[in-house]
Amino acid sequence: MLEKSQIISDRYQLIEKLGRNAGRQTWLATDLNSANKEQVVVKLLAFGGDVQWEDLKLFEREAQILKQLNHPRIPKYKDYFSIDDRTLWFGLVQQYIPGFSLKQLLDRGKRFTEADIENIAQEILEILLYLHGLNPPLLHRDIKPSNLIWGEDGQIYLVDFGAVQDRAATEGATFTVVGTYGYAPMEQFGGRAVPASDLYALGATLIHLLTRTAPADLPNRELTIQFRDLVQPASQAGQLSLDSGLANWLEKMTTPAVEKRFANAQQALDALKAKERINNYIVSNNKSSFRQQKSENIVARPINSKVKLYRYNQFLEIVIPRRGLNKLSQLIYLAPITLGSVLILLLILFLSPLNFWLIIIIMLILSQKINDGNIKAILTSTTLKINKQVFIIVTRFFGLSKDQKGLTEEIQDISVNYSSRNTREERMATEAIIINTKLRHQNRFKRYLFGQGLTEEELIWIANEIRSWLASSD
Repeated sequence: MLEKSQIISDRYQLIEKLGRNAGRQTWLATDLNSANKEQVVVKLLAFGGDVQWEDLKLFEREAQILKQLNHPRIPKYKDYFSIDDRTLWFGLVQQYIPGFSLKQLLDRGKRFTEADIENIAQEILEILLYLHGLNPPLLHRDIKPSNLIWGEDGQIYLVDFGAVQDRAATEGATFTVVGTYGYAPMEQFGGRAVPASDLYALGATLIHLLTRTAPADLPNRELTIQFRDLVQPASQAGQLSLDSGLANWLEKMTTPAVEKRFANAQQALDALKAKERINNYIVSNNKSSFRQQKSENIVARPINSKVKLYRYNQFLEIVIPRRGLNKLSQLIYLAPITLGSVLILLLILFLSPLNFWLIIIIMLILSQKINDGNIKAILTSTTLKINKQVFIIVTRFFGLSKDQKGLTEEIQDISVNYSSRNTREERMATEAIIINTKLRHQNRFKRYLFGQGLTEEELIWIANEIRSWLASSD
């Protein structure tokens, strides 16, 4: 029987029991061998009885994995030992993080604000970036309020790596099924944990913090956690408020289908940081004010987009670089030009002036489709700069620049022009972002187009970013 003040392994003096369940105990202890009598956490496993080989294997694996980790918000490994006092005890010693678990804070009545939720989400996603980025990647598999510590330093720590799994094993292998019901996704109980499984657990944890109800006790529809009815929209009064963008982000984190979640922690973090919280590419083409649309339809930045976006409180800048030519495109576009040059030389040598100019006119007409199409997007770069007073669209083509200017207060709507043309080149030439304005003191409208040559997803993303910035600058 372990008691307060007892010294185990000739080094660790027990101070206070922090937790206990079948065959396991967790103690706060003093490391008598450390220079400053450092406080540590000692996790103990009593082998025998309800504790079997599988439990011991998980316990030893936790010790081995903690020994390899080095992250400022993961408790550091200190020691591993065994003692035999009628019962065979195994001990794991790790750094003590002063603070309270999020479960303790919930039990004490703390209400987590939207700002708290975003801060916790960001800090844990950064830890998951580290874990999932290791070789092989590590999956925590048991993220929940009791395993997240709100430290006295204000930072969030991830603890308890007893369920951790490395991804070195081959796909299809049988894994130990671990995790906590309500927080673990279905694929994890099927033995197929992936990085997105940790994202589900984090999302379920955040929903618990918001609603103060465990995910297993919340209603669900087709295995999807239903939590919106327990929080008020941010535009309404009430203790619990949540903007629709964050609600959409949480739903994407906890969707039952793993392929519909964010694929990794980086995608989830990018969406959270940029307030791009859902991937439903929805853009309205009506004339309603962007102020009514605000952030309802914010979408995530498309993967591999080369568009640069700089968003600040006072101004927004979007840089669309030249697309350039890849090797295949170079062949497609440059071969006709080279062939055309040869033909022109031959025409000069062998044809009469009248026939020569007739053929040149025919070639120009046939090339007009290319000139008005994809070639412009390849050779043109565009920059949009907008502040609370004015906006300017600068288009650069072969060293020449063209400016379009307008007043920000005259903007009525941001929309995307969709093309019904058949070929990809024709669509890329006509699909664009439209800034619709109503000229002050005049009863007429003016529109500004830019972004030809971008993908549909990029156009929708940029249009929503402009809308969101305009709404936030009201």
